[in-house]
Amino acid sequence: MTHSHRAYFLSRPRRFGKSLLVSTLQCYFEGKRELFSGLAMESLEAEWQSHPVFLMSFAGNKYFAMHDLADTLEYKLSVWEKQYGLDGKQSAAWGVRFEKVIETAYEKTGLEPVVLVDEYDAPLLDSMDNPALQASIKQELRKFFSPLKDKGGILRFVFLTGISKFSQLSIFSELNNLNVITMDDDYASICGITEQELFSQMKSEIQALADRNGLSYEGACSALKKKYDGYHFSKESPDIYNPFSLLTALSKMSFTNYWFSTGTPSTLTKLIKRYDINPVDFDKGFMATQEMFDFPTETASSPIPMLYQSGYLTIKKTLPGDRFLLGYPNDEVREGFSKALMPYYATNDVVKNDTFLMAFADDLEAGKLDEALERMRAFFSSVPYTAEKKDENHYKTLFYLIARLCTPFVVRTEEASAAGRADMVIETSASVYVFEFKRDASSEEALAQIDDKGYLIPYTVAKGNDGKQKKLFKIGVNFDSKKRTLGEWKWIKVD
Repeated sequence: MTHSHRAYFLSRPRRFGKSLLVSTLQCYFEGKRELFSGLAMESLEAEWQSHPVFLMSFAGNKYFAMHDLADTLEYKLSVWEKQYGLDGKQSAAWGVRFEKVIETAYEKTGLEPVVLVDEYDAPLLDSMDNPALQASIKQELRKFFSPLKDKGGILRFVFLTGISKFSQLSIFSELNNLNVITMDDDYASICGITEQELFSQMKSEIQALADRNGLSYEGACSALKKKYDGYHFSKESPDIYNPFSLLTALSKMSFTNYWFSTGTPSTLTKLIKRYDINPVDFDKGFMATQEMFDFPTETASSPIPMLYQSGYLTIKKTLPGDRFLLGYPNDEVREGFSKALMPYYATNDVVKNDTFLMAFADDLEAGKLDEALERMRAFFSSVPYTAEKKDENHYKTLFYLIARLCTPFVVRTEEASAAGRADMVIETSASVYVFEFKRDASSEEALAQIDDKGYLIPYTVAKGNDGKQKKLFKIGVNFDSKKRTLGEWKWIKVD
């Protein structure tokens, strides 16, 4: 990469190792050969020159006003100016000062400078809800980075990273030789951990994880894959694991949703507010062309570009005609995404939501179906009813989210059979519950549809861990639109 082109842009989701890649490039261009001892790079690189490196990271601040950006730029420029003996007060223009720094570094060292930009889009993401501020930030960043074109002849290397794509990287629009490698097969695995790397380099850690959790080695590999694998960033991309979650799981020896452990990302919260996101649709996946998801986020008319670029969706399959199937990469994202949506369909009281979910899950696992549905009826009755939630699918979606978050149960929506689709299937370790929902109708009607369409047939051979046939239940549920909660229900155990 460093010997084939001079300017690159790469986008990847948060916590995927972009900053680590940037710092690795910094050490490489600073000639720190000792850090690469024993690696292929040590012998591949012959010169190991110490270039002046200017690393600009926007990850350490929040940008809710113009002075936040000004503080960040001022700090970095002041450090560089002090390093090269310059007086930045001669000019207050960001671009002029940055250009002078680059020129002076080249003159004093005789070596071409390197510019590395990490999380370039952080100021733009923080200002998504304020178009006027975002436009001003874009303009100031464009000024700051203008030397990347003007001084391109003396720059050895330019590398830019971020999560998302803003208007064809408009702040770098003058950098017309920028090579965007985000969806190039050659660079698909440059961030993250591939399956081959995991199984060849981390066998002892996987075995320790297996021993701690009472699993076989193969069982631990399967659990890691289901929980953290599944990312694809190009047509021929290998399977990529989320590196942050994977390494944390191996360190803490526990299968947890680490990617979401620091809280719901602000970008996801803003998307939920802006768009009517139906989690059932996301479970099924989306057909898309590359132009539909590799698209400037702030001008997009759907959440797909941001969700793909942020890592909530990924390429599940490449289809003929340059089309793709997008979907959740793994269970961690599916569960985390569902939990992030829960407050918008239920209540903002996270403790209340979680307390209900745990009790509901215990009821299902114990086979206490009436208790579970009574508990759900009470919970639904407590959900604030607002004008924007009057569509008839609202409570069906909430039912889905509740079932989805009752991990480790298997949840399927609109499960296909030869004759049609069941509204929902929840499969526990010992039982299979097939639900059909009706609105202001009878539960008998719902049960009849389960029979008529043969929704239970695919599960007549389902077996539990003990090898025994799982118990089968069909459940008809009516939504009472006036009371805005569950009305009558009826369930039958199928012998």
